[in-house]
Amino acid sequence: MVAEGSKMVTSYGDGLFRFGEDSVAGSILMFPEAVYSWNVTSVDDITVDSFARVIDAADTVEILLLGMGNRLTRVPMEWRSALKEHGIVIEPMDTGAACRTYNVLLSEGRRVAAAIIAI
Repeated sequence: MVAEGSKMVTSYGDGLFRFGEDSVAGSILMFPEAVYSWNVTSVDDITVDSFARVIDAADTVEILLLGMGNRLTRVPMEWRSALKEHGIVIEPMDTGAACRTYNVLLSEGRRVAAAIIAI
């Protein structure tokens, strides 16, 4: 069961993510209670600093889903190490899979966040 006020992805594409009646253009950082714009347009834009907001929320996040757009690439060990240091496991997948997996894990009550590149 999803907690009251939790954000779930209802659709994505054309550079947008929709959450019921609300939408956000561009890439996003998503937590159960909030969605933030993420200044990333491709995997090449990502640095460890790109995950600062997730690391700041480490006490509420155990899994970070990384939606990498349409292509899946290897996650640099530097990213894995920086997140693991705070008890967060990063799971890379394409954007569609990240949206679907986020909704499932959220409905299971897991401590999940997502960093998702818009497609």
